Amino acid sequence: MRMLVQRVTEASVTVAGETLSAFTGPGLLVLCGVAPGDTPAQADKLCAKLLKLRIFEDERGAMNRSVLDVGGSVILVSQFTLYADTASGNRPGFSTAARPEFAEPLYERCLATLRATLGDRLGAGRFGAEMEVRLLNHGPATFLLEA
Repeated sequence: MRMLVQRVTEASVTVAGETLSAFTGPGLLVLCGVAPGDTPAQADKLCAKLLKLRIFEDERGAMNRSVLDVGGSVILVSQFTLYADTASGNRPGFSTAARPEFAEPLYERCLATLRATLGDRLGAGRFGAEMEVRLLNHGPATFLLEA
């Protein structure tokens, strides 16, 4: 399982002209990919790490605060292309990404786990939908978490 974490000052996700989630202020836009064989334990581990990841600046300018410490928001978006195989040719292959029927329950588990801590500060995309994702990356600061 992979999460591409972007520290942002604003983010939104829209499907067919409908804004599903949006926030302004400190937070994270997280793209979440699932591989075949990923487990609920891996999903739980990544969610715990995400919430504790100290990538927000403290009063000295050091990355020493988590999204919880700063009262930030999170938008979690499913992103199977995080497992694209680009080793050969010019067109990515996606056989290394989990099939939707396997990936969606793990994505939903992540949403439930994060919602239990963040409440209404958690937003989401729509699994399997074509989405427009907008963000203002702060830093820029982007991190890859894997389990």
